[in-house]
Amino acid sequence: MIRFVLTAILLILITACSSIVLLPTPELVQKAVALQLEQTQQELNQQLDLNFQKFNIQLQRISITQQQPLTIENLPAYRVRGNYDLTVKLPKRSFKQVQKPFEVYLQIQQEGKSWRLLIPEKNRQYPQWHSYLIL
Repeated sequence: MIRFVLTAILLILITACSSIVLLPTPELVQKAVALQLEQTQQELNQQLDLNFQKFNIQLQRISITQQQPLTIENLPAYRVRGNYDLTVKLPKRSFKQVQKPFEVYLQIQQEGKSWRLLIPEKNRQYPQWHSYLIL
């Protein structure tokens, strides 16, 4: 009887340890969406040859609707989709957009301690990824 109980406990521990999967947290996704918005703003500034100062952007009510596991460049990654509310404060006015959809690609690094935002380069037949560390 004792052997049976010990075997059951050992099986539970082995199963629990092997099923540990690191999923993106809502806080991580919020940071990734903010970083993606910042990268988009920088890209627009360069393309339009403008010198906008950064807007005061607030992300609220992040709702994750889908997390799809995949592999990008031989490392585990997730395509995360959802919605968020965005408030932009400009010097003389502010505006709010609700239920804005988002899609971000997040990749956990080999050591499992850090995540990166992956942004596919547009206008390519095969995706080339730009990678940004999420702090």
